[in-house]
Amino acid sequence: MSSSSGILSLLPLLCFSLLLHTTAIEADPLSHVCFNSANFTANSSYDINLNRLKTNLYDQTPGWGFALGSVGSNQCQAFGLSQCRADVSFQDCQTCVAEAKDALNKICPYNKGGIVWFDNCLLKYLDRDFFGQIDNENKFCLLNVNSVNDPASFNKKVTDLLSQLSLRAYVNPRLIAYGETMFDESTTIYGLVDCTRDLSNDDCKKCLHEAINELPSCSGGKKGGRIVGGSCHVRYEIYSFLNF
Repeated sequence: MSSSSGILSLLPLLCFSLLLHTTAIEADPLSHVCFNSANFTANSSYDINLNRLKTNLYDQTPGWGFALGSVGSNQCQAFGLSQCRADVSFQDCQTCVAEAKDALNKICPYNKGGIVWFDNCLLKYLDRDFFGQIDNENKFCLLNVNSVNDPASFNKKVTDLLSQLSLRAYVNPRLIAYGETMFDESTTIYGLVDCTRDLSNDDCKKCLHEAINELPSCSGGKKGGRIVGGSCHVRYEIYSFLNF
């Protein structure tokens, strides 16, 4: 789905149904946005710089799980970042960034900006410096369509868990936290919160707070849900979805 014109145009909060656990490597992206403020032509200076940037991100991300940088100068400069989920292996991270790069080449071939989300990673680029800025415009919702028996109590448990995790995440150098809590004797709720590592600690906290507040309207009373954005991500499930 492409955004309307504008450097960072609003992506409406979309809801998708998740009935099955995701696999380690996704064939298709969870979602994407092409920023249509400006286009470029093949073999132009921006095209060359953008391709070099994507290669740099592919090379650098698996080692640390995160990379950002820019290539070029002035009107031909391309800025980008990529980040893998913290539990993803080196090989799966490398594969995911390669898939993200290829996906953006196909779905946003001549756009000067784009972002794509896979289950294991995200990749974003733009023709201006966006590092350190909270991206509140580009986000979407995923949910499990199955409902819980006591929505009010369950929602409170989810909010409490994710809020506690956010307090741990924003002081973590990797801006991530994960944990679990018991809902009843037979149900465990697992949670994950994380931010892209270009954000400051305080901005990570703000981003997570807003995402947690949006989660009830996305997946309130459901057995699983997440808000996935350009700067942060919150998720809960009643099964263990991480590979730690």
